[in-house]
Amino acid sequence: MSDEINKVIDEMPQEVYERLRTGVELGKWEDGTRLSDAQRESTMQLVMLYQARRLNQTDHFTISREGTINELSKAELKKQFKGESIAEFKEKEL
Repeated sequence: MSDEINKVIDEMPQEVYERLRTGVELGKWEDGTRLSDAQRESTMQLVMLYQARRLNQTDHFTISREGTINELSKAELKKQFKGESIAEFKEKEL
């Protein structure tokens, strides 16, 4: 990885990272302009590099500090979400 890219990632404000991530997720910039294929690819690479270098993520399918993808097993995912209710209803409310 070039020193220039490392410097960009190290100095990137979190707000810029969040805008880039949103652009990749939605396929368009905040003003509604669609990302070209080249923009989406390079933006996704920047987002992944930022996640690997700056965020200590352990969630499923995120990039670790070592540059690997965190893949949780089915058992780990079940344990993580066990007991969490999305909503509760009383019988008369249904």
